[in-house]
Amino acid sequence: MRKIEFSHYSHHLNRNMNIKIYGHYGITFLIFPCQDGMSDDFEINGMISCLSNFIESGQIKLVCVDSIDYETYSNKFGNYEHRAYMQEKYVQYIVDEVMPIIYEENQGFTLPYVSGCSMGATQASILFFRRPDLFRGVLGLSGCYEISYFWNNWCNHDIYNNSPVKFLRQIPNDHPYIHLYNQKNIIFCVGNGAWEHLVSWSHYQLKEILESKGINAWMDTWGDDVAHHWYWWEKQYQYFIPKLIENY
Repeated sequence: MRKIEFSHYSHHLNRNMNIKIYGHYGITFLIFPCQDGMSDDFEINGMISCLSNFIESGQIKLVCVDSIDYETYSNKFGNYEHRAYMQEKYVQYIVDEVMPIIYEENQGFTLPYVSGCSMGATQASILFFRRPDLFRGVLGLSGCYEISYFWNNWCNHDIYNNSPVKFLRQIPNDHPYIHLYNQKNIIFCVGNGAWEHLVSWSHYQLKEILESKGINAWMDTWGDDVAHHWYWWEKQYQYFIPKLIENY
């Protein structure tokens, strides 16, 4: 399997950031790690092995990035405003500095999917709903889509802009993004098993909002045995990836 790993300096974040790319060809997926994870998160948790048939056959390519969650979501005793500010800087980093790397890797402008599990799904949802012009769609598994949860329900403009449940609830029904969303593939999935209750409430809020706005999305719910765990996320990726490939 082709694997490329490198570091680059981020001017938005003022530090070196790592990127790992798996595969030669196929539909590109921009992958965010779970909470506090880095660009090797998918590999060390078995997801690259799980998806190896899709990668080696040239059907998909994964671009995996670092998180800065230890400064934002996980920094419980940090200054709220600075934590929120750094989350916004992270979004700018992805848009302004990671996306051009994807274009260069694919030798031209391309629309990747954006995806992840748990906190990775949170970041994927933020990027997709804020910039649907940049992505083919979103596949989010077990994410939290209302990030003020991590700030003890505190909110400022950065929290608002990074909480899909907040900003989508306020979007006008005739906003041009709604038409754009409906040209994309939108899939979110959550289970009803252990620890999923910590995020499932936001899944159902997002589902209600999307339905009320006429935004077409596959909001899937799996059974009582489906836990907040890599074991189940592997099964979900193996289930959903073929359906996205079919719609390519």
